[in-house]
Amino acid sequence: MNLVDRFLDYVRFDTQSDELTNMTPSTPGQMVFARHLHAKLEEMGLENITLDDNGYLMATLPGNITDRKVPTIGFIAHLDTSPDMSGLHVKPRIVHGYDGNTITLNSELGITLSPEEFPELLNYKGEDLIVTDGTTLLGADDKAGIAEIISAMEFLQEHPEIKHGDIRIAFNPDEEIGQGAHKFDVGHFGADWAYTMDGGEIGELEFENFNAAVARVIFRGRNVHPGYAKHKMINSMRIANQFIIMLPRWETPEHTEGYEGFYHLVSMQGTVEETVLTYIIRDHDHDRFERRKKELEHLSRKINNEFPNCCTIDIKDQYYNMREKVEPQMHIVDIAEEAMRRAGITPKVQPIRGGTDGAQLSFKGLPCPNIFAGGLNFHGRYEFVPVRSMQKAMEVIVEIARIVGER
Repeated sequence: MNLVDRFLDYVRFDTQSDELTNMTPSTPGQMVFARHLHAKLEEMGLENITLDDNGYLMATLPGNITDRKVPTIGFIAHLDTSPDMSGLHVKPRIVHGYDGNTITLNSELGITLSPEEFPELLNYKGEDLIVTDGTTLLGADDKAGIAEIISAMEFLQEHPEIKHGDIRIAFNPDEEIGQGAHKFDVGHFGADWAYTMDGGEIGELEFENFNAAVARVIFRGRNVHPGYAKHKMINSMRIANQFIIMLPRWETPEHTEGYEGFYHLVSMQGTVEETVLTYIIRDHDHDRFERRKKELEHLSRKINNEFPNCCTIDIKDQYYNMREKVEPQMHIVDIAEEAMRRAGITPKVQPIRGGTDGAQLSFKGLPCPNIFAGGLNFHGRYEFVPVRSMQKAMEVIVEIARIVGER
C-alpha cells in the first residue's frame, strides 16, 4: 500500500477524542484504529509490537548495523482527531494539479476552499491536494503523521542498503485533549530521543512551545426579584464582565503571533447567581508565564475588594516549554534540519504556538522535537494536505534514520 492509499484508509476511522469521558483512550474508535494498525505492523514484520489497554501502540524496526552501537530513535504520532469537528464518515477527495482557483468542497451546501480566504493554497499550485467534502475535518492531524511513519518503515525494510539503528515507533491516543503523553511509558518505549510527526506545513521544525495553564474563575452573585433588587441583587454575570475587560485587550490570540503570549477566554457560562469563566494562559517565556498567572490572581483579589467573597480562582499548569529539555541536546534538532535539506526542503525552525505531546514527553525524559506532517487548516472543514508534503515528511524520517546510522 502506498503512502496516499494508506492515509485514505486511515481517515475512514472515526477517532475524535472527548475530554469529558475520563477514560483512556477517551473514545472507543481510537482503540479500533489502534488494533487495525497493530495488525498492519504485524503483517510488515516489525518486532516488539505492543498495544496496551490505554491504546498506546509501539513497535520496533530492528537496526541493520552490527559493528557498532547506534542510538535508538523514535517517531511518534497520535491516533485521535480534534473534538472541534466531526471525523465520522470522512469523504476525502484528491484535487489533481491544483490550478490556483477556488475549490468546491460541497456544491449542495455551497462550501468552498478559496485562496482569498486561505492564501496559503497558492503555495501548492500545481500539486495534488487531498481535501474534505466540507462536512467533516480531514484527519491529516495526525493520520498523515501515522501514514508517513509506517510508510518510512516500509521503505527502510525495502532498502537494506540504508544503514540504521533500531527505530521505535509509537501511536498514542488523546493528544487533541492534552492527554496524549499522560500514560506514555517512556521506559518501555526505550528510545534515546524521538520526533513527533505532528507539525503543519512542509518544512516546519519545532523544539519550543508555549508554557500552558488553565484557569477557572467563579463569580457568585445573589438573585432577588428585579423589581425589588436595589442594593440587594449581585449579578455575577456583570461582575464577570468587569473581570474580562480588566485584562489587556491586545493580549489575546487574535492579536498575537510569534513569541507573544496571551490570555484566551475559551468559555463563559452564567446566571445571576453564578458565572464561570475558563481561560487558557500561554507564553513561551517562563517568567512571563508566571506573571500572567499572578495577574489573574491579582484581578480576582481586586474583584473581591469590591464584592467581598464573590470571586474564586483555580489555576492548573498543563505543560511547559520543551526548549528547556531539548536545548542541551541540540544535535537532535541539527539532525532533523540536515535531514530536511537532504530531502530538498528548507527547514522552517519556529516556535509552536500551542502544545504537543513532545513537550510532555521531553519533561518525562524523552527529548522530542516536532516535525511537519504536511497538513493545513487543521480541526475544521477546510483542512487539506498536499500529497508532496506527505511524501517529503516520509523522506525526512528516512533521512533522519540514515544520518543517525552514519554518525
